[in-house]
Amino acid sequence: MKLNDLVRPHGSRKKRKIVGRGESSGHGKTSCRGHKGQGQRAGRGTILGFEGGQNPLIRRIPKRGFNSRNKKEYQIVSIDDLIKIKSNDLIGPEVLETKGFIKDKNKPVKILSGGEISKPLVVQAHAFSKSAKALIEKAGGKAECLKV
Repeated sequence: MKLNDLVRPHGSRKKRKIVGRGESSGHGKTSCRGHKGQGQRAGRGTILGFEGGQNPLIRRIPKRGFNSRNKKEYQIVSIDDLIKIKSNDLIGPEVLETKGFIKDKNKPVKILSGGEISKPLVVQAHAFSKSAKALIEKAGGKAECLKV
C-alpha cells in the first residue's frame, strides 16, 4: 500500500452548504436563516449559556460556600500503615506507593497518628500531625518534611 492508494471513506467529508444563490437552489432568499429576529441579523452571535432572554441556568441554581483554588489535597497515611511496611530503610512516597498505601507519589502525603510505633523509622512526607511526629521521634526515628 502506498500513499497514492489511500482513499478516504465515502461520507467522511461533507460538502459545504452554499446559500444565497437564488430560490431554485433551495437555499435562497433568506439563506436558511428564517424571517426577522436575532438569528436572521448579521453578526448574530449570542454568548454561551444565553437562553433567549429566559433567566439562564447558571443564574437559577443556588450558589453556596467557597471553593479555594489553592486547596492542598493530602493523601492520608496513618502510623499503623507505616508499621505494616517491613522496611528498616527510609519510608517515602515511592515506598508508600509501591506498597499500595497511596495512589500517586507525586501528590502530597500527610502522616497522621493512629496506633503505637516501637521501632525507629525514617519517614519522609509532605506534612505530619504533631502527635504523629512526636510518636516517630519518641521511638527513635526521624520525621523529614518534603516540599509540597
